[in-house]
Amino acid sequence: MRNKKVIFMTQGAVIAALYVILTLLANSLGLANYAVQIRFSEALTILPYFFPAAIPGLFIGCVLSNLLTGCVPLDVFFGSLATLAGAFGTYALRKHKWLTPVPPIAANVLIVPYILAYVYHFEGSLAYFRITVGIGEIISCGVLGMLLLFSLEKYRAFYTLPRSSARQ
Repeated sequence: MRNKKVIFMTQGAVIAALYVILTLLANSLGLANYAVQIRFSEALTILPYFFPAAIPGLFIGCVLSNLLTGCVPLDVFFGSLATLAGAFGTYALRKHKWLTPVPPIAANVLIVPYILAYVYHFEGSLAYFRITVGIGEIISCGVLGMLLLFSLEKYRAFYTLPRSSARQ
């Protein structure tokens, strides 16, 4: 017998940990912050397509990552909300595989440029930041995320709970 709540929490915790590890890796390479952000962890934003537990996992992972990489409180708050909104959007579009990276890309393109311009006071216009953030998100969510989605989809039978066990 499997406990559905324990599985949900475990999946969320593993996803949060992976998000942190991948962000720290990107940060060590100078890719996680600034105008162009290629966070490998953003590829994980397609995981709500498979696991509802990815929604809180991605949010907690983003909060922790932003704290660990030295982001200011407004960035931690609004950047993490962008990830949470994107995760909910991905879950909502889970029946449309090709659209799953769109919500996290859109959420970050709408929110992160304001953080860069008004919180960090980087040089550049909002339009410039939308383009640079969009490029990073397309690479992270659109390309890497879809590669991850297709890789995981091939092995779905190995990590999907049987129907009889999932009801408990």
